[in-house]
Amino acid sequence: MEEKKFDKNSVIGFALLFVLILWMMYNSSQEQQKAQTGKATTAQKSTPKKDTPAATPALPTDTTVTDSNAVKAAESKFGKFAYAATLPAAKGGTTVLENDLVKIVVANQGGAVQQVTLKKFEKFRKNSGQLVQLVDQKNAQFNLEIKTTDNRVLQTKDLFFEPQLTKVGADQVLSMKLKAGPNAFLEYKYVLKANDYMLDFDVRSQGLRNVLAPNDPVQLDWSLKTFRNEISIPYENRYTETIFEYEDGKDDYVGQGQGKEENPEAVTYVAYRQHFFASVLMTNKPFKTAKLTSDDLVKDAEKDTVFTKQLTTRVPLELAQGELDYKMNWYFGPADYQLLNNYDRNLDEVVPMGWGIFGWINKFIFVPLFGLLGGWMAFGWAIILFTIIIKLAMSPITFKSFLSQAKMKVLRPEITELNTKFKDPVKRQQEMMKLYSKAGVNPMAGCIPALIQLPFVYASFQFFPAAIELRQKSFLWAEDLSSFDAIVKLPFYIPLYGNHISLFPILAAIAIFFYMKMTSGDNAAMAQPAQEGMPDMAKLMKIMIYVSPIMMLIFFNSYGSGLSLYNFMSNVVTIGVMLVIKKYFIDSDKIHAQIQENKQKPAKESKFQRKMREMMEQAEAQKQLKGKK
Repeated sequence: MEEKKFDKNSVIGFALLFVLILWMMYNSSQEQQKAQTGKATTAQKSTPKKDTPAATPALPTDTTVTDSNAVKAAESKFGKFAYAATLPAAKGGTTVLENDLVKIVVANQGGAVQQVTLKKFEKFRKNSGQLVQLVDQKNAQFNLEIKTTDNRVLQTKDLFFEPQLTKVGADQVLSMKLKAGPNAFLEYKYVLKANDYMLDFDVRSQGLRNVLAPNDPVQLDWSLKTFRNEISIPYENRYTETIFEYEDGKDDYVGQGQGKEENPEAVTYVAYRQHFFASVLMTNKPFKTAKLTSDDLVKDAEKDTVFTKQLTTRVPLELAQGELDYKMNWYFGPADYQLLNNYDRNLDEVVPMGWGIFGWINKFIFVPLFGLLGGWMAFGWAIILFTIIIKLAMSPITFKSFLSQAKMKVLRPEITELNTKFKDPVKRQQEMMKLYSKAGVNPMAGCIPALIQLPFVYASFQFFPAAIELRQKSFLWAEDLSSFDAIVKLPFYIPLYGNHISLFPILAAIAIFFYMKMTSGDNAAMAQPAQEGMPDMAKLMKIMIYVSPIMMLIFFNSYGSGLSLYNFMSNVVTIGVMLVIKKYFIDSDKIHAQIQENKQKPAKESKFQRKMREMMEQAEAQKQLKGKK
């Protein structure tokens, strides 16, 4: 048999086949790794589309990467939480929660809210094309400072949470877990409902009893640099502040200015109000203590600014049996009184309606009435009709005031005569009280109606600046009833006045001038003659005729035009009511005849007159005792 020779071509063929097989095996391995990595990356980075948040795919419960070398490399930095650094979430990424009202972006790093956009509100002016953003550009920070059993102090803002987004009915549920192991984690749980600004927010831990230092509470830090959202910087900044509520339901606030601080106890919510918007953190389990600070960031109101204030909150979260468990809520939305009141969490106190009787007037009269009128007419006309209704309702009180002024005017000659006849102040006052008693006139009757109206005046100064209904609503030349109605832009800045001229404050100043001019005569007649050591009220009233309009021009130039419109209409309606009362209801001759008739009757002394008489008699007796000594 012939011996087979060495076939070079066969060797080459076998070699090529061997290489081909190795390449196919290697390529198959690479494809499998890419497929696995691709799935993890897709699950990590996928976010819901803008209009379909429900379409976001749910992430797997556990995407643990069991790379022991990576775990060991992270242990020196993160201790027990090194495990979280080895997960796909550690590469970054965000998850979106969104409904028709608000869009909220939550970041893997820190597990906290990174962006909040209010979809129904625009910045500065209508059709500006810029939506209001309460959180963006790293202006906010939410962080838990954790002390561990291995003597580390970790900041959750530096750690990575693993997201899992699901839907429960119409609710979007986002679980953000900071893992210390497959079944040990710190969780932030967000729940956003449809058509709601409120987020459920639970903070809890599981399996961390041997990780968290048992004797040290977890420190919660929340800070916000408030964005400027309105045209007028000083006006918006005036109504930007921190409000908080105690466990007993009472509320308070951190003062305005630089370096302001409050340290309340048993706090149930902390709210950062930005004039017409608010960011609120609520808790079912009151925070034991809180450190709240506020710093004004507006150094010069003449210049444009991005931020108005720096607000911070630091509170301890107590451990229960070595674990965290807090049921909380976030509210990101408009500072709308009726909307906040509907939550039944005392959040209506975030809107500055005033304290005591002023708050009652706003809450139970102004808010319902104005809401009713604004529901079926333009808000400018609603303000006008609102003013007319309030003033007509107050007209009986106005009538009482004018009637008292008319009586005092009739008695003015006799009062002057007594002032001339009796030089001793005490004796002169006693004789005047006798005259008032005989004539059946109460000198305080004209002041009491005016005092009754004062709470309504003050309440209006609280109500209109807080009425979000007026925001970006136009009327006549005013583009925004919640801001000033500039008709002229000045090339320079006037201290206390501004760099523009608003028209409604000018009209209000003119109305105040004519009102005070028309009433100054009656007020002067009502005032008693000047006494030694006492100010001359008649002269003071004449000065106020000019001072009041000037103050209106200066201080209201940068206020909301809705408030100026109300003040203008208020004085116009009051002038009209006054003219009608004087012409058809006040007859000086009849009043004079009635006073003369009263003088013939036995004097009926009122409690006020009796008290004044007793005081005068005591003063006279003391004077006589001193004279004898």
